[in-house]
Amino acid sequence: MIDDPALYARAQALLSAYEAAGLRIATAESCTGGLVAGLLTAVPGSSAVVERGFVTYSNAAKTAMLGVPADLIAAEGAVSEAVARAMAEGALARSEAQAAVAITGIAGPGGGSAHKPVGLVHLALAFQDAATTHLERRYGDLGRDEIRRRAVGDALALLEARA
Repeated sequence: MIDDPALYARAQALLSAYEAAGLRIATAESCTGGLVAGLLTAVPGSSAVVERGFVTYSNAAKTAMLGVPADLIAAEGAVSEAVARAMAEGALARSEAQAAVAITGIAGPGGGSAHKPVGLVHLALAFQDAATTHLERRYGDLGRDEIRRRAVGDALALLEARA
C-alpha cells in the first residue's frame, strides 16, 4: 500500500467526481501490482465507483485476463504503448466500467535494457465512446517504490483528466 496523503486526497476527489457523474473504474496493472486499485479502495465508499481490478503481472495473464494478443506482446514487448493500450481496452471490455486505466513498466531494480530502461512506464486510459489515450514516462532508476508511486500518480492523472 502507498502511504501518501496527497495521493489519497486525489483518490478521494477522483472517486467523488466519478460517483457524481455515475461512472465506474476498472484497473489493469502490471508493474504496480494492484497499487492503483488498492489506493482507490482504501477510500471509504469506493465500491460505488471501483468496478474491478486486474493484476496481470505475467504476459500469460495479460493474454488470458485482458485479451492482449500474445503476438502483440512478442512483437512489441510487454512494456510498450501498444500493450498498455490493449490492456486498458481489454479491461474496459471485460468489465462494467466506463473507464479503465492500465499500467505496464519496469520498476526495477533489474529487468531494464538500453532500449527499455528501469523506470520506463507506459500507461493508457480507455474511456467509453472515446479514443484510448497513452502516456509514456521515463522516471529513471529512482528505486522500485518511487517508480511505482509515480506511476500510481500518473494513473490518477489520466483518470482525473476525464472526471
